[in-house]
Amino acid sequence: MTLLDILRTAFFALRGNWMRSALTSLGVIIGIAAVIVMVSIGQGTQKEIDKMVSGLGSQRLDISPGGGRGPGGGARMSASSFFTLNEGDASAIREQIPEIQYVAGALRGSTQVVFAENNASTSWQGVQPDYFAINGWEIANGQGFDAQDYSSAGKVVIIGETVRKTLFGEDPGVGQSIRLGRVPFTVVGTLSPKGQGGFGQDQDDVVMVPLETGRRRLMGAMGLPAGAVMQIALTVTDADDLAYVQGEVESLLRQRHKINPGAEDDFNVRNISEIVKTRTQTTNLMSKLLGAVAGICLIIGGIGIMNIMLVSVTERIKEIGLRMAVGAGPSDVRRQFLAEAMLISLIGGVIGIAIGVVGALLVGKFGNLPVELNTKVVMLAAAFSISTGLFFGYYPARKASLLDPIEALRSQ
Repeated sequence: MTLLDILRTAFFALRGNWMRSALTSLGVIIGIAAVIVMVSIGQGTQKEIDKMVSGLGSQRLDISPGGGRGPGGGARMSASSFFTLNEGDASAIREQIPEIQYVAGALRGSTQVVFAENNASTSWQGVQPDYFAINGWEIANGQGFDAQDYSSAGKVVIIGETVRKTLFGEDPGVGQSIRLGRVPFTVVGTLSPKGQGGFGQDQDDVVMVPLETGRRRLMGAMGLPAGAVMQIALTVTDADDLAYVQGEVESLLRQRHKINPGAEDDFNVRNISEIVKTRTQTTNLMSKLLGAVAGICLIIGGIGIMNIMLVSVTERIKEIGLRMAVGAGPSDVRRQFLAEAMLISLIGGVIGIAIGVVGALLVGKFGNLPVELNTKVVMLAAAFSISTGLFFGYYPARKASLLDPIEALRSQ
């Protein structure tokens, strides 16, 4: 028998009991669709992590207050205890560690931004000059802060794209006067849009003011210590120096803060690359778990194919005997039943691929999950489908080919 004859015979055999064939392929359909959706989500998440790495920078350290407890173990509650970092720390890091590229202190808070009848709740950040370079912010319209703005606590502001659209619509808004809380500010520039961040936040929903402006005019009622900052961010010139610089920064701050050997630090230094590495490992683990679930679905589908093919062999013993009696050899019988199993799997695979592609697109559109769909995933699913039919169909096909023709013809 030619390959075309084998396929034609297998097709007519399956069509004779199409409902059972459809239900048999259901496991393969679910398995293939699950493989495509799960792998697409895993790859999409990995792409988002790569985007987050480029946004945060692999050469960056973030320093924040923390770890502070009094001698008796009680938590420190005063503002002077909480704000353990200051501009002097940032200056010392810049001057004493030559591997540093940029360093900047920052304050942050939330506020109501008002222009005419338009208003929005947003976050503000009081920053030093290097903050824009550290975080990859670029000016889209207008200009950045000048030296006088930083030194005199000028009432000037640079706004993110989301805030600009909310307040001014299509107008750039440069030169307009807005209020942050009760304080009037002049918009001197707007930031280029960044879109959604790696953790799902809207990066453009922000306004920037000079650091001293934020301290005096937006946080004045809190009675902050002189020069206090909530965060110090820095980058190094060479990524290979990051671990060394982290050790130098910790040593310098312990010295400046007069922390005795063995005592707890009153600050935390976060290595962004380590955070991203941890998240990448977690994502890879989840991708493997999702892939395992999809693989189990395929195995279940394959077992279903084997089960139905064994039933089919039992039901068609007399037909097998008749075929052998008129000249069909064991290899012809084996190929026919193997073709039937692979055809069930292939049809299920095609339907599963279609459902998987549509499902992945719907998850990306309505599920708020990152999805990366490519041809490699589809080809992998197709290979799984063919392999499933070949692997699980071989045993029933072999069993059919080993039947004794005489005993098969006597079967009722």
